[in-house]
Amino acid sequence: MEATIDFKGKQIHYTISGQGKALVLLHGFLESRLIWDKYSGALSDEFKVICIDLPGFGKSDVFAETHSMEFMAEAVRAVLDENRIDNCVISGHSMGGYVALAFADKYPEKTKGISLFHSHAAADNDEVKENRERTIDIVKKGRKDFIHSFIPTLFAKENAEQFRDEIDALRERHKHTSAEAIVAALRGMKERRDHRELLRNAAFPIQFIIGKKDEKIPFENALSQAGLPDHSDIKLLGNVGHMGFIEAEQICLVSLRNFAEICYK
Repeated sequence: MEATIDFKGKQIHYTISGQGKALVLLHGFLESRLIWDKYSGALSDEFKVICIDLPGFGKSDVFAETHSMEFMAEAVRAVLDENRIDNCVISGHSMGGYVALAFADKYPEKTKGISLFHSHAAADNDEVKENRERTIDIVKKGRKDFIHSFIPTLFAKENAEQFRDEIDALRERHKHTSAEAIVAALRGMKERRDHRELLRNAAFPIQFIIGKKDEKIPFENALSQAGLPDHSDIKLLGNVGHMGFIEAEQICLVSLRNFAEICYK
């Protein structure tokens, strides 16, 4: 079922399907809830699956010049409150993982577990911040064509040809994302807090889905953080870049299902 809620004077779009305990799926940068279509269909036999268009993406509105991760987490909370959901397991791809961490930090009582799907808990270092600022400048100058070259870099190089159709579909789907939304998300990621202390103190399980060929989240960085929580679930994917939900669809699907089941035991 597709739905919208009023949030701070504008709208957040989401889908909800299935029955049972809640599993929230959050997309990454330059994505939308549509990346989870296959997953929501498969997981709704066991969970109540909520897929949210984060502010500025998909059908959700742009709210401000900066969409902080905390602001996006508030939008997730609003969707849960609208549907009278007390707690959830929350899985976030890339930027969605940053939002999941912000959600857990703000609302630990509502968090049963976090799946960091090609994501991590550290803040941006100086080099990454500079890269984000350069991208902001490019977008402000109207050169959104960077999306065309950016999307293939999310896949392992040896997988680019195999998933050419998926790459083309992602390019087409997200070329219409507004410059304002792109800049707001980039600023939010650039300014986000470091959440490694949250990993150390988490009272709930945390899953790390890690691609060894990921050029966006270095394998060594993600793996080092996976040792911080008391309860980590680690899935290492050898021939996978940043897009495991496509590059290793079934493996990741099974891993996420198993993790969510553990969180609710």
